Amino acid sequence: MGSYRMCVCFTRKFRITEAEPPSDVTEYFIKYAEGGTHMTAEQLRNFLEDVQGYGGASISEAERIVEQMLQKRHHHIAKLITRRTLTLEDFHHYLFSADLNPPIENQVHQDMNAPLSHYYIYTGHNSYLTGNQLSSDCSHVPIIKALKRGVRVVELDLWPNSAKDDVNVLHGRTLTTPVELVKCLKSIKEHAFTESPYPVVITLEDHLTPDLQAKVAKLLMKTFKEMLFIPDSECFKKLPSPEDLKYRIIISTKPPKEYLEDKSVNDKKDNLHKRKDSEEDEWGNEPAELIEEHEDVGTSESEASELNQDCEDNNNSSHGAEPASYKRLIAIHAGKPSGGLKEALKVEVHRVRRLSLSEQALEKAAECHGTDVVRFTQKNILRVYPKGTRFNSSNYKPLIGWMHGAQMVAFNMQGYGKFLWLMHGMFRANGGCGYVKKPDFVMNDEQIFDPKAKLTVKKTLKVKVYMGDGWHLDFKQTHFDLYSPPDFYTRVGIAGVPADEVMKKTKKKEDDWTPVWEEEFTFPLRVPELALLRIEVHEYDMSDKDDFGGQTCLPISELKQGIRAVPLFNRKGEKYNSVRLLMRFEFT
Repeated sequence: MGSYRMCVCFTRKFRITEAEPPSDVTEYFIKYAEGGTHMTAEQLRNFLEDVQGYGGASISEAERIVEQMLQKRHHHIAKLITRRTLTLEDFHHYLFSADLNPPIENQVHQDMNAPLSHYYIYTGHNSYLTGNQLSSDCSHVPIIKALKRGVRVVELDLWPNSAKDDVNVLHGRTLTTPVELVKCLKSIKEHAFTESPYPVVITLEDHLTPDLQAKVAKLLMKTFKEMLFIPDSECFKKLPSPEDLKYRIIISTKPPKEYLEDKSVNDKKDNLHKRKDSEEDEWGNEPAELIEEHEDVGTSESEASELNQDCEDNNNSSHGAEPASYKRLIAIHAGKPSGGLKEALKVEVHRVRRLSLSEQALEKAAECHGTDVVRFTQKNILRVYPKGTRFNSSNYKPLIGWMHGAQMVAFNMQGYGKFLWLMHGMFRANGGCGYVKKPDFVMNDEQIFDPKAKLTVKKTLKVKVYMGDGWHLDFKQTHFDLYSPPDFYTRVGIAGVPADEVMKKTKKKEDDWTPVWEEEFTFPLRVPELALLRIEVHEYDMSDKDDFGGQTCLPISELKQGIRAVPLFNRKGEKYNSVRLLMRFEFT
């Protein structure tokens, strides 16, 4: 019973009652229990196969579910219960259990033997920052949090300390406080594979002198030992697979020689433009400026030819063996070719490389060279990062990168917001291992995918929102409204290619902690492989902004058909203990 004070001498009382099973659940129970009051394991097996899409469901699996439900609902007297059947209430509780009846698989099920370039990879940006980009602390803690969420690409910005004799991690030329590199590396070693066995890539934004680069090389080898992947040859013609690289740490950065040549180019730019000499800033110009600036300060053809000799001569550095030891550890070479964007997207036959583009540069590339971007990403790695003006560590729409095959769409994981929810949703796919296989059409080298082409509907998703529960367990009684129970409604929609994107919502249910909507929505999908189902619950507020009641995003390619329990998450992407929706998914 919940009481809400209306005035000094008057209170309203509301009883929090358990909602009845939706009519569809009751009808299925009657049908598969053959009109009886109890459903046997054999009858449950038939339901799992016909309605839930479990082809070839076994009787032993159905018996296990029955046993788990009896233990969960009647644990205090489970040993005294002789029946091994489900009542209607048991059946409803099974369907509404996020542990026993989740909406997507929680196991790795995709082919993990293709080259790394064939996968979207869960990628962080400035992974060491605790908050904003200008003045927050740098720490190893955000790195640990990201790895525990399943992130597979960690970015570290390396700068000399004040004495120029050691290496710190910080966001250069800002007020961010540094953290020691060794502390970050030890945290990566300890937590890299707690959530996923697949490789962790460390992208280094390197602002070091050759002697400090050599110091970093020694530190990497000392910290990671056999975990550190050292390539046999300097440049890959084809990248290894995630399966080949299980439990390995991979280094990706610019080779030392390219760093020195880039620095001399950037020094010229500093005199002209007062810009800092980072890889990100050069590519981070507004799209209209991008090609022009690269052509103004680009290296000569002879210098560009010299850069390409990296794959042939491992010891050509002017600083001798020390930078060579650092260079030897770089498995995925990053760099910026001379010339404009078109030149940067050329596919080289004998080497693969990583290219970084800001979100604005990607928009420009997508507009002018969309199919070139897709072709580049079939063999090479494309990393996209937030524009430099996102001082508050906000993020951008990730779909444009994924549509064009970008493997590393780098996000500020310490922030939160709707775009970050989409990122979380994408990487719930494939068991949350941090690697999601790109759709076949993005990898088709005979017919390059054109994201701007007019697309036809491939399939239709029907979504039915039955009911919700758990708020009264996870929130205080007066969290949503001081004077009455909440008035919840649900928003359901699609994030994906522009033609698929839409949001719809249910009616609001007044004064109810366990709202029942039973509303159905239909979504035609042109690119279901890249579509995410967006789900949000809000509490209607007549006099102010509606309150937030939970959210989730689910990869539509992995949705299980049938009636499912959908757990909800808070704004930061942390799962609530109890809040969930009962929904049905059907593809036609």
